[in-house]
Amino acid sequence: MSSHGKLLHHRHHFHGRRSFLRPDCLPVKPTRVSAFYFRRDCSHFSGLHLKNFPFDLGFGGISRLLLISKCGPDNLSSERHPNHAFEPPKEEASLMTILKGANSFLPQVVLASTILALIYPPSFTWFTNRYYAPALGFLMFAVGVNSSEKDFLEAFHRPAAIFLGYVGQFVVKPLLGYLFGTVSMTIFGLPMSLAAGIMLTSCVSGAQLSNYATFLTDPQMAPLSIVMTSLSTATAVFVTPFLSLLLIGKKLPVDVKGMVSNILQIVVTPIATGLLLNRFFPKICNAIRPLLPPLSVFVTALCVGAPLAINVESVMSPSGISVLLLVIAFHLSAFIAGFALTGLVFHDLPDAKALQRTLSYETGMQSSLLALALANRFFQDPLVSIPPAISTVIMSLMGFSLVMLWARRKEAAAQ
Repeated sequence: MSSHGKLLHHRHHFHGRRSFLRPDCLPVKPTRVSAFYFRRDCSHFSGLHLKNFPFDLGFGGISRLLLISKCGPDNLSSERHPNHAFEPPKEEASLMTILKGANSFLPQVVLASTILALIYPPSFTWFTNRYYAPALGFLMFAVGVNSSEKDFLEAFHRPAAIFLGYVGQFVVKPLLGYLFGTVSMTIFGLPMSLAAGIMLTSCVSGAQLSNYATFLTDPQMAPLSIVMTSLSTATAVFVTPFLSLLLIGKKLPVDVKGMVSNILQIVVTPIATGLLLNRFFPKICNAIRPLLPPLSVFVTALCVGAPLAINVESVMSPSGISVLLLVIAFHLSAFIAGFALTGLVFHDLPDAKALQRTLSYETGMQSSLLALALANRFFQDPLVSIPPAISTVIMSLMGFSLVMLWARRKEAAAQ
């Protein structure tokens, strides 16, 4: 290139390398690049924005960075070519995206509803026992709508972890429930109805809140948590009545057939409906899916606050304080047992800590709302519903306290 900016036809080397620029191209300005003039029949720079390029080419030559591609058309504008414009990838609406919305406020909502129920019980007393089953069915339907076959297939590659979660849910936790139920009668001198309520709470399936907690702590483990909870929920149709009969059948009358029918109506039918709707009518699911998280949070707040508001006198009584301490000890033991048992079995895995947290949530958090619905439906003594009512609040507060604790530890370790 000459000092006047003309390309010399007999020179094709720049710093000892052959130029990609063809000798029949027209002159190029030697200073800051504002426009390029090329032959009309050359190909273009795919999606490269050339206007006001921020480098001075100077008089010594053209930057080889701009000569990697072939010559472009003479009408290349300052805007990106429409067929080659670079667009950021669009985020797909997935279960993880949905859970990250309104459900992230669930701990604050649960705490607020608990305080409001204790300070002003009439705010929740209208939500009577007949609404528990439909409310729980709605939460199960929301899980079905936000699930698909893919969520389950991704986690089925870890059958050992799924089995251990199932053992924690229906073996470890019922044993803890029986232990603390017995302690409530022998040491605390509580009536048999309260002990039955503690045992019944330990016999139900996992809580969907454990999926939310897992997502907030270890998002990559959320599908596995969903599979564990779904499996325990599906088999609760047979396991929960069996455990209830085994643990409290001799103490209080239990309608096993009625419980099986009730679980089918509350759990199986709503989840199956949601899955089928998501599978065959995706447009409808896409329309209602954004509404489900805030509605689920609202329904959960009602289901947490109403039992406390209705039984506030019993909860605040001396026996209620004793049940509160026992329920806290029960859930704390379940969280620790799930974490420790997973550490013993899967200590050599690279994601052992994340798996420990996941199974700790699965073992420590259960569907206390289901236990509450069963207590209100099949037990005449209202005291049976007090432990599940307290468990609903304690489980949520303890679970999401662990979320905040483990999230801070992960942030500190990453720094």
